[in-house]
Amino acid sequence: MNFINFQAWREQTLRDDPGLLDCGETNLYRALAAWRPQLDVADEGHAHRCDLARLWLTRYGFDAALSRNALVCCGVRHALELIFKILAAEGDATIRLPQDIYPVYGELARQAGLAPSTYATLPVPLLPPILPAPAPAPSGLSCGEYLLIANPWKPLGRYLNEKECSHLVRWLEASPSRHLLIDAVYDLAVPFHETTRRLYATGRAVLLHSLSKGWLHPKIFGIALIGENVTHFAPIFRNHPPTQDSLRLAHALMTKAADLPSRIELELNRRSCQWMEAIPDQVRERFAAPVNETEGGYFFPVEITAMDLLQRHRIVGVPASAFGAVNWHGSILTNLSAAFT
Repeated sequence: MNFINFQAWREQTLRDDPGLLDCGETNLYRALAAWRPQLDVADEGHAHRCDLARLWLTRYGFDAALSRNALVCCGVRHALELIFKILAAEGDATIRLPQDIYPVYGELARQAGLAPSTYATLPVPLLPPILPAPAPAPSGLSCGEYLLIANPWKPLGRYLNEKECSHLVRWLEASPSRHLLIDAVYDLAVPFHETTRRLYATGRAVLLHSLSKGWLHPKIFGIALIGENVTHFAPIFRNHPPTQDSLRLAHALMTKAADLPSRIELELNRRSCQWMEAIPDQVRERFAAPVNETEGGYFFPVEITAMDLLQRHRIVGVPASAFGAVNWHGSILTNLSAAFT
């Protein structure tokens, strides 16, 4: 069942039996619509990308001197569109994407002309082996290898652990042509998780973030914080800036609603407590990842199929296949529905 089919199935199932426990809401913006800031920026002055970059850097504990490395964009999706265009133009780059996090990753790569390979993250991330780098191309140039990860893993619902982080550091060290793309949009904390900061410190990672989750404003403003060894992405970002309206709104959100991400985090934690009380013991015993390991998380994988959840426990969950999973047939539960407000 893909995501579109899941949405139709969920709606019909809940219409047929409104007494079911709905753990299948995945839209954060719909669930927290009342929390979305409505700010009037018509009278705001001209917004400068460099100022917004420094504002973002300061908020997340980075040196403001990194502003030249903080590439402004409209969000993570926009950043990946631009990065994938560069990788496709290079011709010899390879890209690995998670197959069961966000299908748009693959769509964007293919639209750019790339042929990505994939790896599973459910129920455990299957990271690439630490092997010697491939032989240089006939031109003498080594092929660039790029691995996209999410931290926290979605929909696994947890941050990278120490073993995974160390594995990725060693994978980078095994070849100077290897780089990471880190989607940190689901991290509501300040600063970012220690594993994200450790991987960025290698100099060969691009940290991707936006205002979409913490401020509930998608496609407005984002940052691609490039490492010291991936500076070739900078020109395309400078040629594709957000609009002035978007930049003004981003400035207002980060200054006038600076505490919103932490308030959303607290609200999601509160919902998690109510959610846990509603989940039967037989289901809690089958969780595939530690619960509440990620503050502000709202995805919880369970080793039970969606049909079994419905028939045995009267719970509507999301089949893992809706996220793109191939060889794992569990489900993802969420705490976003009105049942947990």
